[in-house]
Amino acid sequence: MSGHSKWATIKHKKGAADAKRGQMFTKLIKEISIAARMGGGDPDGNPRLRTAVLKARAANMPKDNVDRAIKKGTGELEGTTYEELTYEAYAPGGGALLIEVLTDNKNRAAAEIRNLLTRSGANLGTSGSVSYLFKRKGILSYDGEAYSEDQIMEAALDAGADDIQNEDGTLVVYTDPNDFESVLNAMNAKKFETLGAEISMVPDVYLDVDADTAGKVQKLIERLEENEDVQNVYHNVELPESEE
Repeated sequence: MSGHSKWATIKHKKGAADAKRGQMFTKLIKEISIAARMGGGDPDGNPRLRTAVLKARAANMPKDNVDRAIKKGTGELEGTTYEELTYEAYAPGGGALLIEVLTDNKNRAAAEIRNLLTRSGANLGTSGSVSYLFKRKGILSYDGEAYSEDQIMEAALDAGADDIQNEDGTLVVYTDPNDFESVLNAMNAKKFETLGAEISMVPDVYLDVDADTAGKVQKLIERLEENEDVQNVYHNVELPESEE
C-alpha cells in the first residue's frame, strides 16, 4: 500500500484531536518561534517560517499570537529557547516511528518519551534505524468538491509537482521539498485555495498489522501527541480508518 494513500485522513483526524486537546496553538507557536530564530523573522525570506505561518492561519490563530511568536524567536521579545530533537523507534508489531520534538529540557523529553515507548511495548531505536523508511515531501491539500481532480493535476504538474492523489475527496499534491515553495506559489497564483501546506515525512509503504497491534500503535501515537514536547509523530503502520 502506498505511503501516500491515507495522508488526508490521518492529518484531518490528527488535527481534530490536537484541537480538542487544546494543543494545536502551543505547537504552532513553538514551530513559528524556532523557525524565526533559525532563519529570521521575515516570512518572505524564510520558507520554514512562511510554512509555519500558513499553518497557523489555517488553524485560525490570531495575528497577534503569530507576531508575538515571531518576535520571541528573533529575540525582540523574551521567550523560551527550544531545542529540536528527533527520536526513532519501533512500534508494537515492528512498525517505524519518527518522533519530532521541540523542547526546553531535552533530558525531560528523553525520559518521558522513553517511558511512553516502554509502557506501550515499543522500543527506542538508534539514529538512522527507521528514518530511511521515510522521505521528506512537500504536501499541499485541496478540496475535491471545490476543484476537479483534472484542474489540480494539470496545474500542479505544470508547476513541478511529483504526484497527485485523490484521498477520500481531498486532492493531495506531493512535491520535492526543494520545489514546495514554487509549486505552492504557482497554485496560489492560479487562485487555488489550499486546505493545508507543509513539509512532512511520508513513509514509502505502510506495514500491515493485526487489529490488536493496530490498536496498540494508535494508543501509543495518541499518548506521544499528548506530550507537550512532541511536535509530530510519523509512522508507517496501516491503521483501520475507524482507528485513525
